[in-house]
Amino acid sequence: MRKTLLLIALLFCTGIFAQDTITKADIQSAAKLLDLSFTQKEVDTMYDGVKENLMGYKLMHKQSLNNNIPMSMWQSPVLPGMKFNEKQDPVNWNIPKDVALPLNRNDLAFYNILQLASLIKNKKISSVELTQFFIGRLKKYGDTLQCVISLTEELAMQQAKAADAEIAKGKYRGPLHGIPYGLKDLFAVRGTKTTWGAAPYKEQIVDEDAFVYTQLKNAGAVLVAKFTLGALAMGDYWFGGRTKNPWNTKTGSSGSSAGSTSATVAGLVPFAIGTETWGSIVSPSSTCGATGLRPTFGSISRSGAMTLSWSLDKVGPICRSAEDAAVVFNYIHGTDGWDMSAVNKPFNYKPATDIKKLKVAYAKNYYDKITDTSRNEWKVLEAYKKMGVQLIPVNFPDSGVYNFNIMDIVISAECAAAFDEFTRYNIDDEMTQQGKNDWPNSFRVSRLMSASEYINANRHRFLLMMKVNEALKDIDVLICPTRGSGNQGAITNLTGHPVVCVPTGFDKRFNMPTSITLIGKLYDEATILLAAKAYQDATQWDEMHPPMFK
Repeated sequence: MRKTLLLIALLFCTGIFAQDTITKADIQSAAKLLDLSFTQKEVDTMYDGVKENLMGYKLMHKQSLNNNIPMSMWQSPVLPGMKFNEKQDPVNWNIPKDVALPLNRNDLAFYNILQLASLIKNKKISSVELTQFFIGRLKKYGDTLQCVISLTEELAMQQAKAADAEIAKGKYRGPLHGIPYGLKDLFAVRGTKTTWGAAPYKEQIVDEDAFVYTQLKNAGAVLVAKFTLGALAMGDYWFGGRTKNPWNTKTGSSGSSAGSTSATVAGLVPFAIGTETWGSIVSPSSTCGATGLRPTFGSISRSGAMTLSWSLDKVGPICRSAEDAAVVFNYIHGTDGWDMSAVNKPFNYKPATDIKKLKVAYAKNYYDKITDTSRNEWKVLEAYKKMGVQLIPVNFPDSGVYNFNIMDIVISAECAAAFDEFTRYNIDDEMTQQGKNDWPNSFRVSRLMSASEYINANRHRFLLMMKVNEALKDIDVLICPTRGSGNQGAITNLTGHPVVCVPTGFDKRFNMPTSITLIGKLYDEATILLAAKAYQDATQWDEMHPPMFK
């Protein structure tokens, strides 16, 4: 009773007390939405407590929370008893010495990072010239692909000139020094707009530098553009239109790292940075034919990035080859201490390792569902066999284990909380997409979920983590179809395991890119990238580029 009186007094003082609007019938109706039922006696007893809670919520809602304020609960993919190598060995990048400028300057667009690094290091091209070249391509093709939110031309030229000056003095920072790139426009960079791809925020300026931008700046890389993302990191529709697939501009690029992927595949930048909560690196990479690395949850600090889901958001590179992804990841992994789920773990990439020494498995239960053995997924297995790899069949958790939608519960609750005021104050009305499956409606629906369901879904998530780690404990790499009915994308996002998605050719019906996914152990990005590089060295699919952008 005393608590009730105190709350009522506070509500009078703050001017938000109103006559009761909750009836006992409302409680019965609400219970049905949560798969509960109460007797009338239970409802009578609950009634005052429910009203007290509402008063407390109203007080809480008077206090504004910015998107960058975290929860005080920190997700970790690590299970009890796990131990990891903590020693960082030197990573030696094989920057070739004999790289020449192409006769056709447009061919420069598809040089890999180490080739471009060779040109810059050996002063065959300056960073300023290379930056101007890629800015020119962004201006020429950016509107066609609808992949650019803002060119950072002035900043890029400053950074390129600084890179050239340092290299002229003999200070070479490494293979990203002087290399242009782009960021998904949910990363803050001082002096630029950070729009999150959404109409309500298209003029937003966040006065901080994201961790990943700072890491790349320290490596000497040159930011040339901020790329489109599906509004608030869903899909490929943003406030300016729909980002296109470079292989067929009548279709979308998928998302939400839509612009980062489209621009990289089209050769508008050598690489770009994306994020994934549930498919936002892997899906556009598969759709557009990129090599996308979704690292272990927590291996890269997310400070300065838009929050969608605290326990699921991940940062990763989108490139045209696995070795490019290894170079970029080498410079962006780690933490600044501001993301409490992020850790510093070593990245011991050894590209000279013999692929035959790795324990490479394939998800037999997933492959068993692909009855057409002419599909590219099966051809991937044949490619590894030709390399001398002894493939191990394993059963990986699939729909039989993941038999209710844990992901939907977890992501819905966290996203709705991250964008509480967006819903509460009807900012969502400004969004360009208002369909049943778009964020405005999803956030509204999620507000009717109870904390108990969210917590229990995460307890089931813990059991899933145990099952996935058990399946991977005796192998180094698991080959798994990217798409299909097994739900590996949802499963590995929930458990936090690293994956790399690589192109494998084109489908027979639509002549669009296909892909395969390699899954690794926690914090072992090095091994799956090594296995992906071996596949790409043995095949030509990472060398295929959309003809209209050559």
